[in-house]
Parts: sequence; C-alpha cells; structure tokens
Amino acid sequence: MAGDQLVVVYPPASDGGRRVRVGTKFVGMAYGLLDVVEFLRLAGLEEADEDWVRRPERVEWRGGGPGHWVR
Repeated sequence: MAGDQLVVVYPPASDGGRRVRVGTKFVGMAYGLLDVVEFLRLAGLEEADEDWVRRPERVEWRGGGPGHWVR
C-alpha cells in the first residue's frame, strides 16, 4: 500500500528542484509544494494535499522543510 511507504523530499538541486521519492521509487523533480502533492497522488497517495505533506510524520524533508525552495 502506497500510504505505508516512506516519502522523502531531497535538498534543492542547483536548478532549485527537489527530488521526490516514495518508497524506493523516485517519482519526480518538484519545483514547489504543489508538485510534491501531485507526484504523491500519482503514486497512489490520493489523500495527499498541502497540509498532508507539511506533516513531518508523513514526509521526511531533507535540506529544508516544505517552505524551502530555491528559485
């Protein structure tokens, strides 16, 4: 079940994007919080929304939290 898998958002890359992983699979490069939400929904986490991804028990944010984006 996708809901039981660890979700990790990695630190910003040089272009500002952050890799998103669900379980062992990389699901995309996010450039904002809504990208993370969309990738998680596509990976089967239909309940994911902006509030859901901000909760530390749901998502492991590395290199800065959900408000840390480099443009």
